[in-house]
Amino acid sequence: MIPKSHPRYDSLMTRELIVKGVRNGITGTQGLIAQGRGEAFDYLIGEKTTESAFRAEKVAAAKLLLARKPVISVNGNVAALVPYELIRLSELVNAPLEVNLFHRTEERVNKIIAHLRSLGAKNILRRSDALIPGLEHERAKVDSHGIFAADVVLVPLEDGDRCKALLEMGKTVIAIDLNPLSRTAQCATVTIVDNIIRAIPNISKFAEELKELEQEQLLDTIREYDNKQTLFLAIEEINKNLNSFAARLCCVKDLEYRI
Repeated sequence: MIPKSHPRYDSLMTRELIVKGVRNGITGTQGLIAQGRGEAFDYLIGEKTTESAFRAEKVAAAKLLLARKPVISVNGNVAALVPYELIRLSELVNAPLEVNLFHRTEERVNKIIAHLRSLGAKNILRRSDALIPGLEHERAKVDSHGIFAADVVLVPLEDGDRCKALLEMGKTVIAIDLNPLSRTAQCATVTIVDNIIRAIPNISKFAEELKELEQEQLLDTIREYDNKQTLFLAIEEINKNLNSFAARLCCVKDLEYRI
């Protein structure tokens, strides 16, 4: 039992959710590696939602609301970490949840669907009757009425090749990726450089605020958005934090010398 007083409580609880997901057959073992990599970048951005990430989350909400056929892609890590939040967002923007796995097995797909349904999800897609052009084997499989037909796809924790392939199909791709240097982050239409446990609730909050607006007002929300600037600001935030950490260490070192 991790005490709430522990300074790393949120981080440790997130790890426990991933481990539980692996034990329950929802998350693949590769998801443990992805979680650790993401956590390292969360340290670098200060374990908070930055101003540029808030902006990207608001734009993401507007794009989902404007979409003709939005879809939210769900993998094992996402299902383990933010299932309730995903279901809420799905309902707010009328976007089905499509279970779509990099390391796909029908057993794991079925377990994720059962998990989401047990928490109240109703609009779930799971077929693999269409292929994303340019990709090989299991990674290419999607639902013909879901991601394949979608105009806007929210792909939390996506693979760079698939992100690029979806863009080449003419889709708007919204990615949640803590690493602003990744291929996914670099090629997505909207990149949210934030932890998924913060990002999904933030998108839902903005969706609630924006859903009563007229189409032109929603378009105004996204017109000035520049994804390259978002990535630049995320890298700037990392640089600022690293310089701050280094400066504090230098102060300690100078103090040691004086002593």
